Amino acid sequence: MRKGYTFTRHFDLETRQHEIMGLDLGEGVPRRTLVLGVLLLVGWCGGLLMLFGAPSQYTFSLYMLPPLVTAVLGAQRSRRVDRRRNLTGWALAVRYVAVGHRPIINGGRRAAGRDEWIPVRDRWGERVDQVLDLPGFGGLERFLTSGTDRAVSAGAPVRLAARARLHGPERVWRARRRAGLDKKQSAAAPTRRGRR
Repeated sequence: MRKGYTFTRHFDLETRQHEIMGLDLGEGVPRRTLVLGVLLLVGWCGGLLMLFGAPSQYTFSLYMLPPLVTAVLGAQRSRRVDRRRNLTGWALAVRYVAVGHRPIINGGRRAAGRDEWIPVRDRWGERVDQVLDLPGFGGLERFLTSGTDRAVSAGAPVRLAARARLHGPERVWRARRRAGLDKKQSAAAPTRRGRR
């Protein structure tokens, strides 16, 4: 069995910020986390300031903790896909639940029709029934169950019953001799040389 090695992670160097406006940060904060945290903090705190005003002593943690925790956990590497950050995985999961999967057909040459999208019931599974059973969510039934009776755009699945056989070089040599391929090649080789 062959073993492959990936060396790209060894060259994945992370820049760090060691000082901000004269304030020493010690060993430094990763810049990716710092930029992500500042963007989340501005967006989150700006929204809360417009809705509720300035934070009090009791609500200060509500203003600061969510962007801080999201930035620290979101900037870490994903355990599922090594090349992604956690925040990317979270965004893709939310998009999949909200919008769904739109298949790429023939390398993107044709846009997928609405009947080719995976409907909400298939994406959410049994959770659709749990949501519909909650009080006040019965009106969502037509949105959550739409697409379940979509037209089938293809026929029944094709079942293949192929068997793989592995033949050694001796068996291939015997089969070639039986078919006369070796004699034809050896007879054709001198004529080619003779014509040159």
